[in-house]
Amino acid sequence: MTTIPIHRFFSESAWIEGSALAQLEHLTRTIPDIAALAAMPDLHPGKYGPVGIGMLAPDLHPPLVGSDIGCGMGLFRTDLKLKKLRVDKAAERLKVLDAPWDGDLRGMTEAAGLAPTPYDVGLGSIGSGNHFCEVQAVHEVRDEAACREAGIDPDRVHVLVHSGSRALGASSLEALVRTEAGPLACASEEGRRYLAAHDHAVAWARINRAIIAERAGEALRGAVEPVADLAHNFLEPTERGILHRKGVAPADRGLVPIPGSRETLSYLVRPSPGASPDALACLAHGAGRKHDRGSMHGRIERVRSVREGLKRNPFGGLVVCEDRNLLIEEAGDAYKAIDQVIDDLVRFGLAEVVATFRPLVTFKTGLSTIGRREGGQGRGR
Repeated sequence: MTTIPIHRFFSESAWIEGSALAQLEHLTRTIPDIAALAAMPDLHPGKYGPVGIGMLAPDLHPPLVGSDIGCGMGLFRTDLKLKKLRVDKAAERLKVLDAPWDGDLRGMTEAAGLAPTPYDVGLGSIGSGNHFCEVQAVHEVRDEAACREAGIDPDRVHVLVHSGSRALGASSLEALVRTEAGPLACASEEGRRYLAAHDHAVAWARINRAIIAERAGEALRGAVEPVADLAHNFLEPTERGILHRKGVAPADRGLVPIPGSRETLSYLVRPSPGASPDALACLAHGAGRKHDRGSMHGRIERVRSVREGLKRNPFGGLVVCEDRNLLIEEAGDAYKAIDQVIDDLVRFGLAEVVATFRPLVTFKTGLSTIGRREGGQGRGR
């Protein structure tokens, strides 16, 4: 039996759960035609397989990509001067994101070449789970030339959006799970149908992040422009097979935003041109969960003073999250140390840090809605 090598891009000091490693090994036993498998330092267990991996295989494996097809991170620069931003007012104004977007749904999708769907009413919405919209300030510039080229200005406000395809992507996977479909050949009718739905969801998710950023900019009385927008749940054909990315950002499309928790810095990195091909052009997409959501309720006291403390970060910023369960489940302690994740990416020659950003306002929801569960299992806020 051929042994499938697992290329691990994390050090011995990285926090990697045994269950995540077990899921990695399980993939090599249940998908015997894997050509290559790469694991990033934000690796953690997921519903259908490990999160934080790139996998090459000849066929399509939709469950590995998951339900939030096209989920990703979008970093946007604004024309707002940082010194004029009032954090408390910004937090209040961002609550407009809880309301449905009142823009031109049909016009937006048609401009992107997408057919209308019943799920388009969700455009411009963040979702729940680990999704967020965050107002940020440049904390440190590490590469001045790269920042100038990207339009990163330390005197301006920036916005980071983490969201995906919402119910649209979930519907694509649910249809396959109901039929208990296994691997799909790309040329099969079902494979072609899934690829079409997948590509639609990826494009939809990108539009969704752009709308969220524009809504945030309008709420703050400013304009936004994209710096980098990268999905981390998707697949694509390559010369070596189908590259499945689950909770990993592509390293072949320019700068990559890599957030930590809502209590830590976020990083903007430049993929290293000489990175090992064994990494499959993948990078960590965030800090990665350290503790599952259920266990967080036993780790944090459910008293008002503690909950209120979770609404502020060490940088003097605010967290807007009126869902009590979500506030606890996405607390900073639920996530690994982002500095360690970035250090491993640098140590293994996969990336170089361009700049860091500190959170000013992390917006999740201004509504008190218990039990919302639409986000993925990757990094969160």
